[in-house]
Amino acid sequence: MNQSPNAMTHTSHTMKKKVVTALAVVALGHVGVLWALGQMPTPSLKPIEKEPLKVRFVKIQEPPKPLPPQPKAEPQPEKPKPQPVKEVPVVEKPLPPPPKKVEKVQQVKKAEAPKPVAKPVEKPVERVVKPAPVATVTETKVVQAAPKPTPAPVAPAPVVPAAPKTVSIGGSGVQWSRSPKPTYSNRDLQGETRTVVVLIEANENGAITHAQITRSSGLPALDQKILRAVRSAKFKPYKENGVAYPIRAEQPFELILNPNG
Repeated sequence: MNQSPNAMTHTSHTMKKKVVTALAVVALGHVGVLWALGQMPTPSLKPIEKEPLKVRFVKIQEPPKPLPPQPKAEPQPEKPKPQPVKEVPVVEKPLPPPPKKVEKVQQVKKAEAPKPVAKPVEKPVERVVKPAPVATVTETKVVQAAPKPTPAPVAPAPVVPAAPKTVSIGGSGVQWSRSPKPTYSNRDLQGETRTVVVLIEANENGAITHAQITRSSGLPALDQKILRAVRSAKFKPYKENGVAYPIRAEQPFELILNPNG
């Protein structure tokens, strides 16, 4: 069955109106969505700024300097006492007497004389020789004294290192060549400002040889962080009259909370 041209034209107009109406509804929907999005407030993003950690150095009054130790007098070697000379008594021994010499006088035969003259016969005379006086010989023995002991060489006195000088840090005292830079957070401070005081010892070259907490923050972990920062630092050599000395000084640290967290 064939439709008339008027019916076909009416149908096409109806279809066009429906399409236009649908497009208009879709357009109005988009415009409404865009308008709603335009009415929503734009969120503002604030930049996060973190302030650097602040460490304030507190100067402690310098205690009086101790007097330098007086050098010890070297002990003088004792002089060896002279040993007495022992006297040995000498016994005098008499010499044996010489043998006695007896001179015998032989009888002399009387000469033959004329008989009428008679002479008495002389008796032999024995002459006794007195012994010679005994010579007394005195022997004197000289006892030599024992040789004097050679005194042992005196060892030189050991060199005692100079005691560290107690000085202040900064000003007319010792200066940092590499200052300590402790790092910590508000969590380490546990919500409050804390103070730590460290006793530092350094040698003639300024190298840190010892660090000890004299006033704790109350938190052992935080104290250890401060000690590690101090041990990695270094002083300039401290000199007096051109001579470098080891030093001892106290350094306080005031640990402040960061307001930005």
